[in-house]
Amino acid sequence: MDLVKNKFDSREDIIQLTPLWKGERFENGRPKVSDDILRRIRKINLEEAWGPLWHRGYTYQFEGDFKIIHPEKTIVGRAVTAVMVPKRPDLHEALLNYGHEHEGRKGFFNQWVIDSLVEDDVVVVDMFDKIFQGTYVGGNLSTAISTRTKRGGAVIWGGIRDIQQIEEIDNINVYYRGSDPTAINDVTMVGMNVPTRIGKAICLPGDVVLGTPSGVIFIPAHLAEETVVQAEKSQVRDIFGFIRLKEGVYSTAQIDASWTVSLWQDFTNWFNQAEEAAEYHHLTWDKEIEVAHKLEEEGPANDVRL
Repeated sequence: MDLVKNKFDSREDIIQLTPLWKGERFENGRPKVSDDILRRIRKINLEEAWGPLWHRGYTYQFEGDFKIIHPEKTIVGRAVTAVMVPKRPDLHEALLNYGHEHEGRKGFFNQWVIDSLVEDDVVVVDMFDKIFQGTYVGGNLSTAISTRTKRGGAVIWGGIRDIQQIEEIDNINVYYRGSDPTAINDVTMVGMNVPTRIGKAICLPGDVVLGTPSGVIFIPAHLAEETVVQAEKSQVRDIFGFIRLKEGVYSTAQIDASWTVSLWQDFTNWFNQAEEAAEYHHLTWDKEIEVAHKLEEEGPANDVRL
């Protein structure tokens, strides 16, 4: 076996996997979505992030079948991924020794990942749904995640332990499949910062992880800004829509379908003057209004806005 091909956290591999990302990268090649975009994503909800991705063909970015340490809390951060498999002795010894001898890593595989974390990171681990002896973190490693990421956390398709201790750590959140008192055992890490399957979803290194009470969505780094812009537009349009529905100005059919030119004119007048819209004034609406004019020329539409 050529161990060079199994180098963990390879800059060349990460860049090759994320060619659509044109912005800043970490030293290891992981896309570094800006702090400002992360800040703005913290203000959107799951459905607002899901819509823009779904429309662009990214239909396997959400997984909701988790237990959550702090169900009321949302987390946002940049993904650091890992893939674990059941232990096979020859593979296990080869990879563990390679990490220790050639890359200077210490401890077990899960510690390698957590030792690499920086502020606003989220660990995303495919633990192949293993819970008994599949506890990727406990109290100590969760404390390390808290210290290193400040406000990040972990998404684990597998188990955790020391739940009572982890619940006391309030600046991070952990999504997991189940808990068990056993320590992690009989598993091998075959990839770090590689494509990672979490249930029905796929996550790449540097994806923006949005963890909500409903589950987790992985936003590709190159779509993060576009997604948050579309989400913010959806938010402010909903604010306007709720106001006009309460006033009885429009029907739900009018608000939920493609807007007419006259409805857009009403919205933009409100948008420019309303206090509720002040924090959204960085958004522009030229493209949407242009589409409305085209639709009006082509005739009425019966679509529903996602």
